[in-house]
Amino acid sequence: MRDTLRRICELQPYYSSKNTPEMQERGRLVRQVLTEDIRALRVLLSAALGEFGHDILVEGSDGIGRKTELAWTRFCSEEMSPRPTDGFYVVLHFSTDGSGVNIAVGCSSSKFHNGYSVVLPPNELDNRCEWARRVVLEDRGSLEPFTDPSDFGARAKLPQSFERASALVKKVAYADIEDDVMERHLIEAAEMLRAIYAAQRQGRELSPADQTELEILDITRPAANIRKGQGFGLNAKERKAVEMRAMGIAEDWLCLQGYKLNNTAATMPYDFEAKKGGDLLYVEVKGTTSDTADAIVMTHGEVALHQREKGRTALMIVTGIRLKKDDKQPEASGGTLEALIGWDIDKWLLEPTAFRVSRSHLV
Repeated sequence: MRDTLRRICELQPYYSSKNTPEMQERGRLVRQVLTEDIRALRVLLSAALGEFGHDILVEGSDGIGRKTELAWTRFCSEEMSPRPTDGFYVVLHFSTDGSGVNIAVGCSSSKFHNGYSVVLPPNELDNRCEWARRVVLEDRGSLEPFTDPSDFGARAKLPQSFERASALVKKVAYADIEDDVMERHLIEAAEMLRAIYAAQRQGRELSPADQTELEILDITRPAANIRKGQGFGLNAKERKAVEMRAMGIAEDWLCLQGYKLNNTAATMPYDFEAKKGGDLLYVEVKGTTSDTADAIVMTHGEVALHQREKGRTALMIVTGIRLKKDDKQPEASGGTLEALIGWDIDKWLLEPTAFRVSRSHLV
């Protein structure tokens, strides 16, 4: 691997968008030789990826048609990132001045939202990278040694987007490129990627609304296989565990505030009737494994209630619930409560997620 990486670095200052002899050699090294070098580490990388290491995908590109400034070679779980436009992966980029190779834990610049994959604006891409850094820091206690700037010298717009999508970067200078150094850092990057995949699998990245839309699309468009690459998937038992955890947290908080509660989840379009003094509050509880809840899903009946009883309802959102997965009885823990008493639904944007489409019977 040492000789391959150093030679690619040596070719970088000769970059041309045309298929010059130097670019032909660079392309062969990136797409063929380096991918084989990384595949030779499959056993070590699979172990570092843990449960996500059974389907390692390795691929490289030096541009489609015109050659790109930042040729790349990446590896990932094929299930979690079937295409470079999906999910997170470890990717090697080469500084344009040939000064070194940048090992990055990066992400696609698109993300599932409102039912489809959409290109993220720069601020949301930054937020996605920041979310990944928080997950890794939580898992490892440190981001070291992947704390270098994501500045690879790109001048063109698309390569600059590659830089922006690099959440964690370790630059190895040309003179320091050695097989043992690269092997160590690639394993570290794979361990970081495992933590991100585990967080995605728990539904921590997507909003509750996007999670529900994935489930709807599974039913309405099963052949599209849109869920693949989104990293999310809770089964019925896991969703129930999350729901019960949220209900418990909300109930404890309401009781501490002096409310007397009646659980109405099984019979009404709200979860609690909460009474304090002469006031009655209709309480809706939403629990999620997502780290944020900027969009939630409500039924027609729930929306109608909050519109009709505005000022007398509450929305209790519990984010960041953690799951210990178990086929028989998953366990939910943690969670952060946001209590919106006297919630005004009209200050939130209502968007149709799905419609009930019924036959019209003419009389």
